Amino acid sequence: MNPEGNGRRKLLKGALGTGILAAGAASVPHFLFPALAQGERLVPFSDDQSQSFQWNPIQPNTTHWQDTREINSYFTDNEKFYLVQHYGQPEVDNASWRLKVTGMVDNELEFSLQDLMGRNNIEQQVGFECGGNGQRLLHGLIGNANWRGVALNSILQEAGVQDGAKEIVFFGADTSNEEIRGREVEKAFARSLSIPDAMRPENMLAFEMNGEPLPHYHGKPVRLLVPGWYGVANVKWLTQIHVQNTRYMGRFMGRDYVTLKKTNVGGTERWVENSVTTMNLKSAIVRVVESGGQYRIQGFVLNDGTPLQSVEVKVDDGPWQRAEMNPRNTKYSWKLFSYNWNSPAPGEHTIVSRVTDVNGNIQITMDQVPEKVSFWEDFAQFPRKINI
Repeated sequence: MNPEGNGRRKLLKGALGTGILAAGAASVPHFLFPALAQGERLVPFSDDQSQSFQWNPIQPNTTHWQDTREINSYFTDNEKFYLVQHYGQPEVDNASWRLKVTGMVDNELEFSLQDLMGRNNIEQQVGFECGGNGQRLLHGLIGNANWRGVALNSILQEAGVQDGAKEIVFFGADTSNEEIRGREVEKAFARSLSIPDAMRPENMLAFEMNGEPLPHYHGKPVRLLVPGWYGVANVKWLTQIHVQNTRYMGRFMGRDYVTLKKTNVGGTERWVENSVTTMNLKSAIVRVVESGGQYRIQGFVLNDGTPLQSVEVKVDDGPWQRAEMNPRNTKYSWKLFSYNWNSPAPGEHTIVSRVTDVNGNIQITMDQVPEKVSFWEDFAQFPRKINI
């Protein structure tokens, strides 16, 4: 790695630690959320989820979630960014690793890590959550990072996707034996995208995370990133991109990460199955801080990248009040917000947030969530209780 690259990573890591990267951020110190300012204290929640919450340090081959009450930087440290894997965390040698592009293409391609790093690079702030993230974990299956890599569509354009192709399948190096209809077969973790979805210019093959080479836990040396989609789409330990003319129906497209919910289909109520794909419109309050008798409610928003109209906070049965958005928020990052809670009365209070996008879509309440048979896509409003 060249000295200029090393210097850039050191600069980025310094910015991560201070919570300052974008120009002008220091001029609005109250937006240094999520870092606590001097003299601020966390006010504990009293709701059932907070009382029963348990956090475990990162361990090999296990799911890892962060305690969202303790978020302390705009970008999530690589060691705190959530982890989910289904076939373990395979050891991959960077020097011998190769990425193949195969199937319905004019030119089958093969890349080493150095080949990809030598191409035109892009950087993006991308935050996302697991499709199974939810209130029971205080929405801790979440993270926001600065990623560097190459644009996926540049690779696909070089390969030349042929007419008649319908989907592109992304295979990881993580494999496991699955029993299917009485027979045990080896399967790799894989997800697919339609041709239009795959060709979005923001999709990338990432080899760097927060100024450092992509860590082992996060899919080194290269992972797919599909901004605006749930984390399951972001295939780690990527080894093959395959273009085909049929729908891919692997476990994590056709049998798992599939919602089963009741939907009105042309006037008839039916149970409909859909793969987990784009993130639903969602906000959540993650903490309340106090300093000198002044209280501030803080939280995040995640969605598919559609611009937002507003984020609002309600206390008890009072009116919805507009929160302020962090000016550093970007299209695909998490969107942090803050609301000054002036002179709260002593006692227990219920606080909740809701987000509205520019199309007028409003985050739904729990009562409005469609009847479904799964815990996927928990995006309802999340009331919190707190004692003052």
